[in-house]
Formats: sequence, structure tokens, C-alpha cells
Amino acid sequence: MAQKQKQKTATSTSALETAITNEEEEMGPYTVIDKLEQSGISAADIRKLKEAGFNTFEAIAYAPRKELIAIKGISEQKAEKIYLEAAKLVPMGFTTASEVHLKRAEIIQIETGSRELNRLLGGGIETGSITEVFGEFRTGKSQLCHTLAVMCQLPIDMGGAEGKCLWIDTEGTFRPERLLAVAERYKLSGQDVLDNVVYARCYNTDHQMQLLVQASAMMAESRFF
Repeated sequence: MAQKQKQKTATSTSALETAITNEEEEMGPYTVIDKLEQSGISAADIRKLKEAGFNTFEAIAYAPRKELIAIKGISEQKAEKIYLEAAKLVPMGFTTASEVHLKRAEIIQIETGSRELNRLLGGGIETGSITEVFGEFRTGKSQLCHTLAVMCQLPIDMGGAEGKCLWIDTEGTFRPERLLAVAERYKLSGQDVLDNVVYARCYNTDHQMQLLVQASAMMAESRFF
């Protein structure tokens, strides 16, 4: 009887650990600001932060205090409290080179579909960084983006990142049929590839900023973007 009880406890503990791990993987490497409620910050204030584009503790910790104070309804005293709570969870001091090395080992390089371009980029497009592509009209920029929208979904051992794509289109050049062509090349389900790409057409700079705020919220909620 005692042995059965012990086995049951072990199973429950294992299930709990698995659930916690799954939750961490789903939420990604960021801490969403909803947890500020546990520190006495009201849901209304959290909503104001989100509307201003602050969706994670990291976003708060990295921002100047004046940006928090500039949010309508957030007083200087309240901004200071929010900032201090974020600073508790976000390391911003010194660290060792060994820890930096371990952190960089988590970077994934997404292949571009071109061996020569991969070589020029040192292996591919790095996650966790910004890669800017520029050039003359009709030089392949849009095609590269369409290819990457599919490549990022591939397994890591095939040069992908097992992720999804978020696409903000400022010129109206997005073509789903291009994604299907790339998916066919890599023997992927076309429907699955399309479902893993979220798209928005941008019409002006103000709209672009609104979309970026929405995008930051989506990326904070899932590690797959």
C-alpha cells in the first residue's frame, strides 16, 4: 500500500514538473507583465502598459523611466514601483564570459536556402538579432523573405528553427503562393506552412507602430515567433 502511494506521489510530481516545463516552453524566455498583479499593480494599470507596448518585464526593465511616466494614468511613484519589480527578475548587471558563451550557444542560425548567402552571413540568419536586407528594386529581397518564412518552420537539423513567421507588409508584396512553392521544395504541408505565418498589411507609419505593439504582445506570449 505504501509502495503504491509512493509511486502515485512520484507520478504526480513528474506530471507537475512536465506541466511546468511545457508552460515555460510555451511562454518563451520572457516574463509577461500579467504577473505584476502579484506585486499589487492593478489590472487596469497593466492594461495601460500593454497598450503602450510594454508586454514583458524585460521591456519595462530596458526602457528609460521617463517612458513609463509618459504613459497616461501611470504616476511617477507607480512607475518607480513597476520598474523596481521588473528589475528583480531581469538581470542587468555584470556576468561572466562563460555565462555569455552559454547564452550564445542558444542562438539558432536559420538557413536562407542559398549556400553562398549562408556563408556570407556566417551560417544564416541569427535568432535574437536584427538582420537588415536592402538593395535595388527586383534584386530578390521579397523572395528571400518568402523563403525565410518557410525555412524558420523547418526542424533545427534541417536548418530551421521549428518556429513561426510574423510578417508586416509595407509594400503589398506578400504572396502566399510563393510560400507554397518553397514548402513543396522542402516537402512540407502547404496548409501547415500557411497556418504558421501571421500576416498584416501596413498602410502608414502610425499603423506600422500599432502593428509592432501587437506583434510584441504576440511574441511575448509564445516562444515560436
